[in-house]
Amino acid sequence: MEQTLTISIQDYLKHIYELTDRGAPASTNALAERLKIKPASVTGMIQKLAASNPPLVEYQKHQGVTLTKDGKKAALEVIRHHRLLEAWLVQTLGYSWDEVHEEAERLEHVISEDFERRIAAAMGHPLRDPHGELIPTADLKMPLDDSTPLSALRPNQTGTIQCVKAADDELLRHLESLGITPGASIEVKEYSSYDHNLTVKVGKKTSVLGLNITSKIFVEES
Repeated sequence: MEQTLTISIQDYLKHIYELTDRGAPASTNALAERLKIKPASVTGMIQKLAASNPPLVEYQKHQGVTLTKDGKKAALEVIRHHRLLEAWLVQTLGYSWDEVHEEAERLEHVISEDFERRIAAAMGHPLRDPHGELIPTADLKMPLDDSTPLSALRPNQTGTIQCVKAADDELLRHLESLGITPGASIEVKEYSSYDHNLTVKVGKKTSVLGLNITSKIFVEES
């Protein structure tokens, strides 16, 4: 790849991947919000990435942006680094799941491929990070995810929590206090059609969760 993938470019590719993983293109506004920069700056960088050799994104004005094959591969490499680092920080250094995101953000750009291979092997090649997010394989493929958003479940449906797609440390601590962590069994007791709140039970704790939270929790239905 002729273009050097700077930290900024890697961050763009990673966020585009995350915004498009359900199949729809990412808008410049959504990307600007993620990166906390102005939409005009995002448009300029996207145009640069589309014109790179090889092109890393496909972009059409007003239609959003998607990753090319090369862009997706580069994004998955950064995501693999990030999620392996989070798992390593928790498993080896005793970090909690609400502490690892910022550390992994800093380290994901600088570790070598040899370091990546060594920590993966030392941990037994984990499939998920501490938040339950799937870790891309060594050949940079994302494993199939067949989990369902908790927001889609209704009363009397049950499942096992697979993943919490959140980096907010306060939210993660709150969910942990409720027992809502990967591996926990969860049951939906009530649903409000007015505000889409769910009343859920995990262990002996019953909690009411809003859509902003239930849309970030993914479960395997049972």
